[in-house]
Amino acid sequence: MQKITFVIFLALLVSATAVVGQYPSGSSSEAPASASQSGPSDLGAPPAKSKKSEVELKPFSRLAVGGGISLMGINLQAATNLNRYLNVRATGNIFDYTVNNITENSFSVNGKANFATAGVSLDYYPFPMHGFRLSPGVLFYNENEITATGVGTAGSNITLDGNKYYSETANPIAMNAALLLNTRKQAATLTTGWGNMISHRGGHWAFPVEIGAAFTGVPGINVALSGYGCTSQADAATSGPSCVNMATNSTAQGYLTTQIAKWKSDLNALQVYPIFSFGVTYNFSIR
Repeated sequence: MQKITFVIFLALLVSATAVVGQYPSGSSSEAPASASQSGPSDLGAPPAKSKKSEVELKPFSRLAVGGGISLMGINLQAATNLNRYLNVRATGNIFDYTVNNITENSFSVNGKANFATAGVSLDYYPFPMHGFRLSPGVLFYNENEITATGVGTAGSNITLDGNKYYSETANPIAMNAALLLNTRKQAATLTTGWGNMISHRGGHWAFPVEIGAAFTGVPGINVALSGYGCTSQADAATSGPSCVNMATNSTAQGYLTTQIAKWKSDLNALQVYPIFSFGVTYNFSIR
């Protein structure tokens, strides 16, 4: 009890000293003398610029919304403040792009990139008056994938585990393929960036930049083949004896399974999807 009393007494003493220090010492007659010491040059000196002070914000008192561009497509964001150090932020990305009749390795290919994600992050600002932040989060919706369909043209061929199949002219090889960037439908994210969507200086606009990664796992690969392929190029034009149904022939399917395993092995290093975005946001009072 005596220690607590002593601490309180010491705090009051320090406070009193600080207050006294705000007033000039000595008699009141010294004040004019101090004023008279200022020369004419002091009168024309411009006033010093003062930094804008921090605005006190109540929790959940402001809402920020905005949009921009990211590696997952069009980026949409919304955030609100928890306290002077933390914001909670919702994000969404969407992108849809289709190409048709692209010739690749003598195959006529149609492709589509379909990106759609949604997530939430906790933005931590160690220095509230500055824009630097660290943001752990989670993607709770992830449907990023790239799909393609292709049909073999005259003279086309594919190689499966080192074995070449020539597309039959009468019933060419066709394929359906997908690169799945959503092995984990729910994935952790970790990003950093600059730009506080909820200004602590009273401003409304921000231009946030974000960089990091989503831990989506190794991409998946699906490939299905149909039509007829021939191990002899001469048989491809005449539907000769070496032509087999690529969808049902056990040898061709075995080669395909081995080839897909090799492709997946090549993608083992890509267990994260990069995050990069920039945009513009506007915040306003909600209570």
